[in-house]
Amino acid sequence: MKLKLITAAVAVLMAAGPAMADLTFSILSYRTGPYAPNGIPLADGQADYFTLINERDGGINGEKINVVECETGYNTEKGVECYEATKGEGVLVYNPYSTGMAYQLIPKVTADGIPLHTLGYGRTSAKNGKVFSNVFNYPANYWDGASHAVSHILDVNGGDISGKTIALVYHNSAYGKEPIRTLEELAKKHGYNLTLLPVDHPGQEQKSQWLQIRREKPDYVLMWGWGVMNQVAIQEAANIRFPMENFIGIWWSASENDVQPAGDASDGYKALALHNVGDDYPLYEDLQKYVVDAGKAAGAGDQLGTVLYNRGLYTAMLSVEAARTAQKIHGTNAITPAMMRDGMEALEMTEAKMAGLGLPGFGPEFKVSCENHGGNGFGAVSQWDANAGKWSLITDYVQSDQDIIGPLILEDSAAYAAEAGITQGCN
Repeated sequence: MKLKLITAAVAVLMAAGPAMADLTFSILSYRTGPYAPNGIPLADGQADYFTLINERDGGINGEKINVVECETGYNTEKGVECYEATKGEGVLVYNPYSTGMAYQLIPKVTADGIPLHTLGYGRTSAKNGKVFSNVFNYPANYWDGASHAVSHILDVNGGDISGKTIALVYHNSAYGKEPIRTLEELAKKHGYNLTLLPVDHPGQEQKSQWLQIRREKPDYVLMWGWGVMNQVAIQEAANIRFPMENFIGIWWSASENDVQPAGDASDGYKALALHNVGDDYPLYEDLQKYVVDAGKAAGAGDQLGTVLYNRGLYTAMLSVEAARTAQKIHGTNAITPAMMRDGMEALEMTEAKMAGLGLPGFGPEFKVSCENHGGNGFGAVSQWDANAGKWSLITDYVQSDQDIIGPLILEDSAAYAAEAGITQGCN
């Protein structure tokens, strides 16, 4: 794989350099800054999968992959600079791994005709492809996640949680605020009380929030955190002896980095899952052979099978499969970003397809369409076993409450369309 590392400050100059390969993908990475421990495995998982496709398969139907990586430091302004500096390279799709960046890039990619994939993050109502033509957030979104958490709580309480209290500890940003409206609507439906506890960036100061939890004794705590915020929250929960089995994080609060610092005290902590965990898949044998052992890994090769490495790999796999779909639709292997958009909108992931890729049971089945850029809303619950040092899925993939989420998506996307002057429709 041809990998071009770019910083926003020099990207414009480098973009005028050597001719790019046939199919160009971007990694908007954050290997530096406060979120680097999470950003590194995300970037490595993407890069290693693209390398595997080149080394094992000779590219995507004979078209070699070129990767342009640009360091953002998880800074929204730098992320936008990276986008502007690299879009001229013919990048087929952007995956910023930041809700802040996603919000800023939505109008830009729409104007430029480039797809944006915000896997499990970003603006939830982008699921409505009739408004957000170039934005995709499959296989699930934050509002799905809020519903999955409540569904799990319902399951362990025999279907009745009326009168119970759920507290949301959330990153005080666009990301952390995303589930609030859904949780409020679900509270009306199921009769629970909702307590909101914002945590300011980067999340190291949480004493007051957990003192309130100790005082008010909510039945369950949900967490929308990222980076050090997750580690601190889990330690604070342990300090007040909050039962870990009643503490549920979103899928961005579900990495090994989040639970290991608390040691045995993190045992039993739960988190939502967009995909499966571990490295017990045939694909990993190929990654070891063609990438790690061949000395072509993006990192040290020690992150394979970790949650965030798997997520980066999953993102790259979905990009490659969307590219294959686009090639088939347009009858050419040398696709453009506009063609890639069509491939993403026609993407269908079945169990048979995932098994054929060496990832049986890795993620939920879903199908994308113009009306639905977000998949079918399936997710699972995972739990941390401190003794074994690993995550395990403890539920099947279940669908979110579409009766609640569907109308919210239509309402929010309609408001955006009116504000942006967008006429809803499908091509």
